[in-house]
Amino acid sequence: MNKAELVEAVSDKAGITKKQAGSVIDAITDTVKETLSKGERITLVDFGTFHVRQRKARKGRNPRTGKKLEIPAKKVPKFKAGKALKEAVR
Repeated sequence: MNKAELVEAVSDKAGITKKQAGSVIDAITDTVKETLSKGERITLVDFGTFHVRQRKARKGRNPRTGKKLEIPAKKVPKFKAGKALKEAVR
């Protein structure tokens, strides 16, 4: 499902226009980005939790040349599915 299909599905389920549904989805994604960029977590009961993890620096290898390189530490967004979401997917 792409964004346009998601907007249409939300519009149908919520009984709102596609423009309103698009605005809601944009607001949600913007809020998730802003919250995670602050290092905070978002928990939606029975759906899941968005949080930020710190990856350590590590050594890697360029597969094309075989040259060793240093991969720097960085923060990455993570999502852990909640119980109801896990069961819905089964």
